[in-house]
Amino acid sequence: MNAAKRQEIFARLQAANPHPTTELEYETPFQLLIAVLLSAQATDKSVNIATRKFFPEHGTPEGLLALGEEGLADYIKTIGLYRTKAKNAIATCRILLEQHGGEVPQTREALEALPGVGRKTANVVLNTAFGQPTMAVDTHIFRVSNRTGIAPGKNVLEVERKLEKFVPREYMQDAHHWLILLGRYVCVARKPKCPQCGISDLCEFKQKTPA
Repeated sequence: MNAAKRQEIFARLQAANPHPTTELEYETPFQLLIAVLLSAQATDKSVNIATRKFFPEHGTPEGLLALGEEGLADYIKTIGLYRTKAKNAIATCRILLEQHGGEVPQTREALEALPGVGRKTANVVLNTAFGQPTMAVDTHIFRVSNRTGIAPGKNVLEVERKLEKFVPREYMQDAHHWLILLGRYVCVARKPKCPQCGISDLCEFKQKTPA
């Protein structure tokens, strides 16, 4: 795919959705961090249903720590891997309070040092909470990048690197939100909704679905 096509793709995505953001509900960087941590192998909707129950009273590192691992597990047991996630979330709260003054760090290295926080989670927090132009590649972005030809790669890190290289600078801040939403609702895994897609004429996917 050439640069002109990529430029037009992101121009159209921006025109259709000028201010995209995560579908996770949060009010602070800490709440976003916890929500993203909980969202691994779970839907944003299921995470929002759970966090609405405990964020109002326990939406700080101190509040979650007071709730404890078992208390948090009770709130999130509808989410997959909830015991591991509860353990990681509580351990993360402890580290934030002991090492970061209760604040969420703004570097990838410090974020990835937190229990249960991988590169993707760190990139989401850096981008969405702190406005850094990072690219958090999930299954949706990986699929869309390869299928469309925007940034094909054999693994998540390769796709991330190519997106960082190929996405025009002026679109980088919002690019991962546009690509996630495209993959979640239009360029879906089993049968992409090509007739409903605003960039289908630019996409290089050979087996487009007919109208």
